Amino acid sequence: MEKQKAIIIGISGCSSSGKTTLARILRDIFPNTFILHEDDFYKAEEELPIKNGLVDWDCPEAISMPDMEAALSHIRTTGEFPVSFLRSNPSNPSAPASPLSQRSNHGCLPPSPSRSPSPTPPLSPTNKNDNKLTKKQPTLLSKEDQNSLGPSPLSPSLLQTLRTRVAKWLQPPNKGSFLPTSPLRICLLDGFLLYSPRHTATIMSQLDIKLFLLASRAKATARREARDGYVTLEGFWTDPPGYVDKVVWPNYVESHKWLFEGGVVEGGRLDEAVLREWGIQAQVGKGEDVEFGETVGWAVERVMAGLEAFWEEHGGVRVEGESVLDYCV
Repeated sequence: MEKQKAIIIGISGCSSSGKTTLARILRDIFPNTFILHEDDFYKAEEELPIKNGLVDWDCPEAISMPDMEAALSHIRTTGEFPVSFLRSNPSNPSAPASPLSQRSNHGCLPPSPSRSPSPTPPLSPTNKNDNKLTKKQPTLLSKEDQNSLGPSPLSPSLLQTLRTRVAKWLQPPNKGSFLPTSPLRICLLDGFLLYSPRHTATIMSQLDIKLFLLASRAKATARREARDGYVTLEGFWTDPPGYVDKVVWPNYVESHKWLFEGGVVEGGRLDEAVLREWGIQAQVGKGEDVEFGETVGWAVERVMAGLEAFWEEHGGVRVEGESVLDYCV
């Protein structure tokens, strides 16, 4: 079995719940951390389904799940960000392959020059009509990172407080002191559809920590409608009128009602038994619209606790000045 070189943290929730903003803040607080966006695994617009007369970007069928699974497998076994790939067009096999994802490293450390490039990760078995990775592409440019997020909702003073908190935790004799000297890296995967066993079971199995963010329908709608739009493979997408009500919110409810008591999402309560069973962590009992600073503080504590648990599970001892995480399987 391959040694695990990265711990992967999933950050999911409805559209415009603050996932990407939270991921970028966590990346800036924890060392050896980079971000992978689910949005960079969108299929071409021509391959997307239609819902209520509108192109549906917010359903499982819009994401190339085998490609995302392959990228996560690559990260877990190499600790390095995957290169971009070219994807064949199943509707026109003779057409030239098109870029699937042009991803950046989102602030991660560059690969060591002493290591040779990692081999292309194996793909999961797919239907003959599914999209398949065909060959490597050297450039890394994330479409998601070209989207505007607006000003950070976190105050500079709170950000500094959290940085200080983590910096202290990283120092001996505290439990986080293993991390700075460990080859283990942290990958933050943010996405609107990570926790839906019917569609993402293989993705969920590769996540070591799972965080879930809540947002009310009103706030999520207001945030989404305030955005300029989204960079796509074809150019730029702007939500048409009524898109959230007709597509985004119904899809979110359908994919996530299993997490809520009685399947009631809007104004409902998360099912704590289900969360425990699947290892998903959320701010239970805090309401739908938790103040963002509180959410960031909660996420920092959850990541620290998760890293400590991972460390203890794999021995919690050092070997000749190195971390036992060198040998995780």
